[in-house]
Amino acid sequence: MGTLKDHLRELEESLLKPEIRTSPEEISKLLTDDFFEFGSSGTVWYKRDGMGPGGFGEVKMKLSQFELHQLSDDKVLTTYRICNEETGQHTLRSSVWTYKDGRWQMFFHQGTKTFE
Repeated sequence: MGTLKDHLRELEESLLKPEIRTSPEEISKLLTDDFFEFGSSGTVWYKRDGMGPGGFGEVKMKLSQFELHQLSDDKVLTTYRICNEETGQHTLRSSVWTYKDGRWQMFFHQGTKTFE
C-alpha cells in the first residue's frame, strides 16, 4: 500500500483526466458537497458547476513538485505546480482534502498563475 502522499497525488492527477473531469458522478465522489475553488482565471467555482453535462470540461495539464502538508488527522493541504500543455501557462496549486466516511475528498482548491 502506498503512502497518503501517493494516494492524494493520484486523486489530484485523476481530477486532470478527461474521463473524470467530464463525469458528474466521478466529480461527486471526489469533491465535498461544499467544495469551492478560486480558479487561476479569477473565477470562483463550486461543486454544482461541475454537476451538469460535461462536468468541468477537458484539460491537458501536467502536475509536478507535489507536496503534502498535514493539517490534522483528517485534513491535509496539497501543493504543486501545473503546466497547461496547450497554452504553456504555469500555475501554483493548493488543495485542502478532508477524510470523511472512509475516503478523502477535496474541500477547497486554488490556482495562481505564475510568470514563467
